[in-house]
Amino acid sequence: MQMDLKTVEIKPQRETYAHVAARIGSKPASRYQEGTFDLQSTGNPHYRPLWDPRFDYFDEARTKIAMKDWYEFKDPRQYYYGSYVMARAKQQENAEASFSFVESRNLAHAIPEDVKEDTLRLLLPLRHVAWGASMNNDFIAAYGFGTGITQPALYAAMDQLGIAQFITRSALLFADADALDTAKTQWMEADEWQPLRRLAEDLMVEQDWFELFVAQNLVIDGLLFPLVYGTIIDDEISMRGGSAFSMTCQFQVDWAKEAVRWTDAQIKAAVKESDENAALVSEWVGKWKPRAIAALLPVAQIVLEDRAEAALEEVSAEFDRRLGKLGVAA
Repeated sequence: MQMDLKTVEIKPQRETYAHVAARIGSKPASRYQEGTFDLQSTGNPHYRPLWDPRFDYFDEARTKIAMKDWYEFKDPRQYYYGSYVMARAKQQENAEASFSFVESRNLAHAIPEDVKEDTLRLLLPLRHVAWGASMNNDFIAAYGFGTGITQPALYAAMDQLGIAQFITRSALLFADADALDTAKTQWMEADEWQPLRRLAEDLMVEQDWFELFVAQNLVIDGLLFPLVYGTIIDDEISMRGGSAFSMTCQFQVDWAKEAVRWTDAQIKAAVKESDENAALVSEWVGKWKPRAIAALLPVAQIVLEDRAEAALEEVSAEFDRRLGKLGVAA
């Protein structure tokens, strides 16, 4: 008996969900597209929230920004839950390896004492800044509109919480638990931290979620990360014998580069939508950038002293060039 095996191609009746096909056509969709498009709740709302009856729970009017299609906000990293978790798991492994390397080779004891003291005085209070950034992104995720921006905002909230935890681990590696109490006292009482503390607390009561996105993710992070983790820790501290700090802060450096891609994509989408949006974003940058610079200057002086102003001016100039590419007036 002879048997002939043949393959039969069975064409699926649908390539993807109908609401996704309405956007991309009848073709296979990516996991990101299926896990993002049109998942925002829009119909059959319950009663308005008693604490703020001006708005529905999910309301486009919670920001002055206006969009014809809120799914113009897309994540260029294509993060949905699965891809996000896998990416962060790999980064977590790398971070663990860095901490283990520093600890196993006793590199903390090789750092000059004055360098260690300056770095801990700069770095440890920043865990409170990261916690505030986490809360702000939680707010964006809760009250923003459109899964394309609220989903990655929640990921950013978790990332900032992770950064706060990495800073805490640095305290335990290079000092002890008492250093965390000292850092909290500095955050609450030291003169050099009060402008940044006030800025962080003011953002926690900002009600326009896209203005909060601009202030936190574009302006503050856009200035703080290159200044602290680039100019100060990777350059200044490493040159003074504190390269072990740079190793344990590698997650922050890598995360900031990645976060810039997401932040810039959202700003571009908003600015491209209308002249009104572009004017609003420029207005918000003009409102929050001077405060951020004024708040970061005394922090930078902890390590850089009289060179802090020049370093901050350089970071600010680079930030202005970034704004120009986004179509935002510096």
